[in-house]
Amino acid sequence: MTNLLFLLLGITLLTLGGEALIRSSLAIAKRFGLSPLLSGLIIVGFGTSMPEFVVSVEAALSGQADIAVGNVVGSNIGNILLILGLCALITPLTISALALKRDASVMLASSVIFCVLAFNHSIRFIDGLLLITLLFIYLIYTYQTEKKQQSAQALLHVDEANEVTVLPQSRLISSALLVTGLALLIIGSKVLLVGATGLAQSFGISEGLIGLTLVAVGTSLPELTVSVIAALRKHADVAVANILGSNIFNMLGILGISAILQPLPLSSRIINYDQWILLACSLLLLLFLYTGRRIARIEGALLLAAYASYIAFSISL
Repeated sequence: MTNLLFLLLGITLLTLGGEALIRSSLAIAKRFGLSPLLSGLIIVGFGTSMPEFVVSVEAALSGQADIAVGNVVGSNIGNILLILGLCALITPLTISALALKRDASVMLASSVIFCVLAFNHSIRFIDGLLLITLLFIYLIYTYQTEKKQQSAQALLHVDEANEVTVLPQSRLISSALLVTGLALLIIGSKVLLVGATGLAQSFGISEGLIGLTLVAVGTSLPELTVSVIAALRKHADVAVANILGSNIFNMLGILGISAILQPLPLSSRIINYDQWILLACSLLLLLFLYTGRRIARIEGALLLAAYASYIAFSISL
């Protein structure tokens, strides 16, 4: 029971810290005249992944590679099946293929790269450098092209920033909230890892399974919040854009930095099972975007059922 309480407390602290960090960062960015495009692309798109970031980095430094990798892979699977499925239940998602196909292609490419790297049974320092380099190339290319063209993608990233309620632009309040958010993220990651490790030991299950399920879902709550708010406002493209940005940062940024800090050996279940589920989910979302299909409520229910089946089968392994 104590371990479960630690786990829930850690998730709560991470969620509050992530929200505080995003809102305060947007307020500071607005005060200093940072463009809404850059705010949406980096602060919101990647800021929602900060809980995953601090947990995976902390786990990597603590020698808990199964949690570090499982958190990234599990979060990306959950973002597509769980969060996208829930958003489609709220409102059918009519998606603009042209506006999102580039980011979906990058997301699929990052999943393919992970599968290729996994053939070495670990994500090494050099692999981490490659992933981080690819992330910077993506960011620079995206910002430069969208700034010049004011494309549909650019408008989506601006809309992402608009989905979040920004705090009053008081420098003192924003700075204090920024520091508080960072502190909550750091403390929350440590508390969550204590609970996750204890829970795994108490029930005799692997840390990898905990990372892929409970930790992954818990650290994805900021993405869930932003996407659900967008769905309630019937902003389907924004809901999907948030998921795409988060998945790209998770795979290229979080996994890359974690591997640079500490080589990450991959468990047999990641190699034999979970990476292929991730690849299939990424391909499924790409197909939806390229065909311009409408994700109806029944399809949203099927995505949720698929996620439930994934969790059930994971537990049975």
